[in-house]
Amino acid sequence: MMLTQREREIVTLLRRDPLAGPQEIAEALGMTRAAANVHLSNLGKKGAILGRGYILRQENAVVVIGGANIDIKVRSTAPIRRRTSNPGRSDTTSGGVGRNIAENLARLGTPTYLIAAVGRDAAGERLLGDTQAAGVRVDHVHRSGHPTGTYTAVLDADGDLVVAVADMAATDALGPEELRHARELIGHASMLVLDGNLSPEALAYALDIARSHDVPVLVEPVSVPKAALLAPLLAHGWPIFAVTPNLDELKALVAGPVGAGDDGLVRAADSLHERGVRHVWVRLGERGSLLSTRGEGHTFLAAPPAEVRDVTGAGDAMLAAFAHALLTGSEPVEAARYGHAAAALTVAAAATVRPDLTSRLIEDALNDSTRRNT
Repeated sequence: MMLTQREREIVTLLRRDPLAGPQEIAEALGMTRAAANVHLSNLGKKGAILGRGYILRQENAVVVIGGANIDIKVRSTAPIRRRTSNPGRSDTTSGGVGRNIAENLARLGTPTYLIAAVGRDAAGERLLGDTQAAGVRVDHVHRSGHPTGTYTAVLDADGDLVVAVADMAATDALGPEELRHARELIGHASMLVLDGNLSPEALAYALDIARSHDVPVLVEPVSVPKAALLAPLLAHGWPIFAVTPNLDELKALVAGPVGAGDDGLVRAADSLHERGVRHVWVRLGERGSLLSTRGEGHTFLAAPPAEVRDVTGAGDAMLAAFAHALLTGSEPVEAARYGHAAAALTVAAAATVRPDLTSRLIEDALNDSTRRNT
């Protein structure tokens, strides 16, 4: 793709100010608005920018559609006693499964766009600011009439989840109408990640776009209730690249019990392969995970040792690192190991998204693990 000098100047300006319009470009570069429009049209024809909003085309860009909310984490400082007050500590951070995945991807160096919904309130402003500061493009985050969502998690003294309550009205209202303006962005993505918090209508709309443009899709089921809503969509035969349930979510996806032992897991994964899912990555907690690939068999992976401070966000880091590794050329099994290492690093930190997470940190952790096992 050959660009003229003037076109390169416009691209440089758009990198600094993605929302600049033709008039702003014309004034900044000393040209007429008509000339700016001609250059923008040529950049669109060359594929350097994508549609309205002048989205810059980037290699290996990931679009994440899902939840963005405020995480309120409350951790007991003593063994939990039910039906009474417990001493503890609380922390409030930016969160949401989709948003967390997007931030992890950006911290690993993957160009990432987030499509989500936040309220027209202070919490929404905080989410947008924190997410953009981490390197995620937030141009397509919808400002909802609903309040910004919250996720309240109660952790025991060991950092394990006891119970959580999610108020996701803003995300629930994110439907096809709100996604329509991002259709071109989704269609040009190198990968699409879907958070199971989305409504079935939004999921179906995004899957249709991905199918028509051959965009590989990763789906995070999020929870048992959300997985149960996702299960009927799998019957439509959309070609899903990967789905990443835990054991309970796997049961919901297959709409029935999963047989005892490893054979039961493999049979359940096979049933999802029959519905069009290429990779089924079942996360098994301390046991590790099962990665099953249609037509190629399955692999059990051990979980690396980790010092657990807080399990919140481990699955989000795991999926993000898996996607990042795939886009940088790793085979699925190696990408899954990369995801395990990211999860281990995340649970060892207090933050939902580890602020110092980098590809180098994960690679060092993998190398340390290899040395310990040789």
